[in-house]
Amino acid sequence: MSKIIVLGAGMVGRAIALDLAKKHNVTSADKSKDALLNLSNSQINIIETDLSDSKKLSEIIKDFDLVVSAVPGFLGYKTLNTIITSGKNFVDISFMPEDILQLDTLAKKHNVTGIADMGVAPGMPNLIAGYYHSKMKITDFEYMVGGLPETRTFPFEYKAPFSPVDVIEEYTRPARYVENGFMVSKPAMSDPELLDFDGIGTLEAFNTDGLRSLIFTLNGVPNMKEKTLRYPGHIHLIKAFMEAGFFNNEKINVKGQEIVPFDFTTTLLFKKWKLKPDEHEFTVMRVKVKGEKNGQVTEIVYDLFDKYDDTERISSMARTTGFTATAGAELILQGLFSEKGVFPPELIGKTENCFHFVIDYLKKRNVIYKKS
Repeated sequence: MSKIIVLGAGMVGRAIALDLAKKHNVTSADKSKDALLNLSNSQINIIETDLSDSKKLSEIIKDFDLVVSAVPGFLGYKTLNTIITSGKNFVDISFMPEDILQLDTLAKKHNVTGIADMGVAPGMPNLIAGYYHSKMKITDFEYMVGGLPETRTFPFEYKAPFSPVDVIEEYTRPARYVENGFMVSKPAMSDPELLDFDGIGTLEAFNTDGLRSLIFTLNGVPNMKEKTLRYPGHIHLIKAFMEAGFFNNEKINVKGQEIVPFDFTTTLLFKKWKLKPDEHEFTVMRVKVKGEKNGQVTEIVYDLFDKYDDTERISSMARTTGFTATAGAELILQGLFSEKGVFPPELIGKTENCFHFVIDYLKKRNVIYKKS
């Protein structure tokens, strides 16, 4: 039985802790007492602490075999830096704006094995891309993904299964993709298109910055893109907010008070977008790999449709993200992956037994990627 600490006890952090606690000695750390109280499982130890305090964090994690970081994106890089310099193996799911590969040299120096971006997306599309990149010549790779409430409520028709700050990052960070072998940057939310999904209906897909490490690791793939899925109309509203300056980071003066519009907006949206306990939602994803194998043009498609789990009361986004992270944790704990450095999932997926281990691990938890 390994000793594992999960940093962050939000919806996804909770799912990670509950899954790992079935087999391991698990501690959950967060500054939110309410979030920690949601871990009603008596087997999980809890630590109430400010995870942004690097000195304190280094002290807390020193006795653990593995660290799983499920902190918000803005804390991700700093947190990983502390984990690595403490010499701890880790799995990370924070959607940080920084390039995770910048920490690779530091991890090698401290003899650390780390898997980053090991969630539903980024995460599983990377794993799939890495696997097929080792099997065939890929010409086109794309994926689209979204987490949405089953009930469409005006005006947003959206609920955030993780930090609204990270969601807004998706809407504001320029979207990088690869076209004819060159990296191209476009505004987030550009190139909208309407697509039909069985059992769901019509969704709107638009550019976001989800390729991340794939841009640099999938050598020789000339065309790659990623899109986010929402109910039609949601993005029109977000663009209006953006145009009005609600997401600006420069301070403005309001009746003598200095406020940052971004902080004000995300505070309000946190209440509006918060998933209620037991609120039903789903995760939908489609991953397409096209290329040449044995002289034949081949296209492989993976589809995911996952819903809220009534039995364990875990949201779909928490399940699909969290259980991918715990699969990554088991890869390290069971010695299936032990290379030193920081590895995005595509570098894990190229190892056949690691790829199949993750797919099977998720299948056992009823997170099923249908291949066609």
